[in-house]
Amino acid sequence: EQLSQLYLVSLHFQLEFPDHNFPLAHMQSELLTAFNRQEPRPSQLQHNVAAALHRIGWNHSFEYATLEGISLDMAQPDTKSAIE
Repeated sequence: EQLSQLYLVSLHFQLEFPDHNFPLAHMQSELLTAFNRQEPRPSQLQHNVAAALHRIGWNHSFEYATLEGISLDMAQPDTKSAIE
């Protein structure tokens, strides 16, 4: 799980500091593999929030993965809206 978290840190670093190299860039493929192996573990609260949002008409994707590999709890990709 630690390597998968580092993958998210590397994504953040790349987006925030595009002109700099991530210190663990040499491990990027290993970090990505660890991240891809990690299964989402939504909490009961996330399920409850998602159900409430559906009831009020905010249709969304649950545990949506962006092209960059970021997992969002609930998202409407077409409107670029998300709840984390």
